[in-house]
Amino acid sequence: MQNVPEVKLGIIAVSRDCFPIALSTQRRKNLVAAYKGDIYECQITVENELDMLKALDDVKAADCNALVVFLGNFGPETPETLIAEKFDGPCMFVAAAEGDGDLINGRGDAYCGMLNCSYNLGMRHLKAYIPEYPVGTADDLAKMIADFIPIARAVIGVRNLKIITFGPRPQDFFACNAPIKGLYEIGVEIEENSELDLLVAYKAHANDPRIDDVCKDMAEELGLSGNRYPELLPRMAQFELTLLDWADQHKGARKYVAFADKCWPAFPEQFGFEPCFVNSRLAARGIPVSCEVDIYGCLSEYIGSCISDDAVTLLDINNSVPAQMWEKEIKGKYDYTLTDTFMGFHCGNTPSCKMCSDRAIKYQLIQHRLLEPEGSEPDFTRGTLEGDIAPSEITFYRLQCDSEGNLRSYIAEGEVLPVATTSFGGIGVFAIPEMGRFYRHVLIEKHYPHHGAVAFGHYGKTFYEVFKFLGVKDIAYNQPKSLPYPTENPWA
Repeated sequence: MQNVPEVKLGIIAVSRDCFPIALSTQRRKNLVAAYKGDIYECQITVENELDMLKALDDVKAADCNALVVFLGNFGPETPETLIAEKFDGPCMFVAAAEGDGDLINGRGDAYCGMLNCSYNLGMRHLKAYIPEYPVGTADDLAKMIADFIPIARAVIGVRNLKIITFGPRPQDFFACNAPIKGLYEIGVEIEENSELDLLVAYKAHANDPRIDDVCKDMAEELGLSGNRYPELLPRMAQFELTLLDWADQHKGARKYVAFADKCWPAFPEQFGFEPCFVNSRLAARGIPVSCEVDIYGCLSEYIGSCISDDAVTLLDINNSVPAQMWEKEIKGKYDYTLTDTFMGFHCGNTPSCKMCSDRAIKYQLIQHRLLEPEGSEPDFTRGTLEGDIAPSEITFYRLQCDSEGNLRSYIAEGEVLPVATTSFGGIGVFAIPEMGRFYRHVLIEKHYPHHGAVAFGHYGKTFYEVFKFLGVKDIAYNQPKSLPYPTENPWA
């Protein structure tokens, strides 16, 4: 993944001056030894504010961009929370459990100190990651640190992200409403451009000497069976280079870039192809390109790339699974009701690495009907990457700023079933427990748009912590039957 941060983690131990500093220092050493990943161990154990400044200078000199603040004993409330205030990156706070010494001189009371630490963080309005149960042995805390890595990667990515858009939303796609206030609240920058800007840049890349190499890479990715329109590849390669160059030239003060583009109705006729395959290739490299100028869909995809360190996609929550398909292919084989299932679809933007082996470049059937003469061979509506999405565990999620300017989100874990869709586009049969109730009382009730982001794996725990860290108050999920939604009719 070329467009997501690399986390350089550091650890600083803190010690309250009425407790043995050696206890906190030794426990830090034990924790570093238990953690098998790469972590920079600051040798300065912080007891006061001057220690705090020295420790921060030390981890900054080591290029750390995320920190573990470790309460090896009770900890000094002011210096330890000032670490989070003055460090330019996400901080995690954890505390040592007792049991590695006697309970006289070897008792650290970090269990108590964590309470005062959290209180002080609250008074300073500081955001920090505190695990569900943040007290443990060295082995316990090492596992918590491993959980922190994707959280830190996502937070660093968001704080250094610029979303670049081209064009307004297509007509009747107002569901992709995107108040930019929510972007600024979490530290995301945005640059909005016209479709004409993109077209001018595309034309300027005609005869770019790099086009041939990109075409070869595209052909290799598609294989013989998937490369159905080889004459189309130079146009798409030219577009890919246009986007990559725009990202490089326009990221400005930011480190990472994602795109939200208007892909129809004018795009295909003016550019000569559909952009879907190019979008899929960039998404596979950690540079999401959302469809229909879906800014928060693009942001959601990017967060998923950071969390999973893998390719993601953006799909329509599209159509119900026919009852006869459920009866024949799902009932009795998988523990899902008909309303637990749906089809996730988009024209062809899902990375090829997440699709079945028979995926291929095709044409956008709906736009061919709309934009090209009836009965004609597809021309500029070609360029979609189509086929069934490969079976996999998935997390379906979205971060959205609603029409009132409030950030909200949802997360649901499920899977793509190994069931042939017998349909067109990039599409899969999805199954999420209690999807029917989730669809009604979260997606409909809270006015979410039709696009959902998909990470390929179960990452609900991490998404929840990231959204919480970003200050999102409303984090919905697919609640079990035993836990009704506030709007759910108990007699229905």
